[in-house]
Amino acid sequence: MIINHLTGNFIKSDKEWIKIRDRKISVAECFYKYIFTLAIIPAASAFIGTVYIGWDIGDRNFKFTLESTLPLVIGFYIACIVGTAIIGKAIHWMAATYGTSRDLSTCMLLAITTLSPLFISGIFASIPIPWVIFLTGLIAIGYGVYLLYTGIPIVMGINQEKGFLFASAVLTIGLVTIVGVLVTTVIFWAMGLAPIHV
Repeated sequence: MIINHLTGNFIKSDKEWIKIRDRKISVAECFYKYIFTLAIIPAASAFIGTVYIGWDIGDRNFKFTLESTLPLVIGFYIACIVGTAIIGKAIHWMAATYGTSRDLSTCMLLAITTLSPLFISGIFASIPIPWVIFLTGLIAIGYGVYLLYTGIPIVMGINQEKGFLFASAVLTIGLVTIVGVLVTTVIFWAMGLAPIHV
């Protein structure tokens, strides 16, 4: 379903966003049908890439131990879920500021669709080649931003000017959320939860 929307948004974005706007779905369905599944992609891929394949840096290959990596992967999975929920809730909360309102489930579906390219590009973490991960991540971020700026005006039923401001505010919250996750990661690593390489 989300994959169909992503490809549809690339080809005929207005029609796809209208389908998303009019879709009747509960918040619980957003989580168990989409978020829980999509968040597994980058977490499982990172686990496979770091534990079983390893990072080639110079002439050395670094693999992390299963025991030290598992808690970090679980934490990353939870962070993906919480981050998506924060973005969805932020869209719902800010809607009144821009003269509109939508159900929380619609806002959550908008957030999921916008973040899906990032989740899907996480599959490249299973082959930990830094330039490949960087390039695919950059493309995914660009597509996600495109989806955000095209989707907000249609789904929220506002004009392009308000939509641009709304999308920019959501993007800012997304960046702050990412920084929060990075800071939390550094704190956990400082507490002794850093991965141990073989």
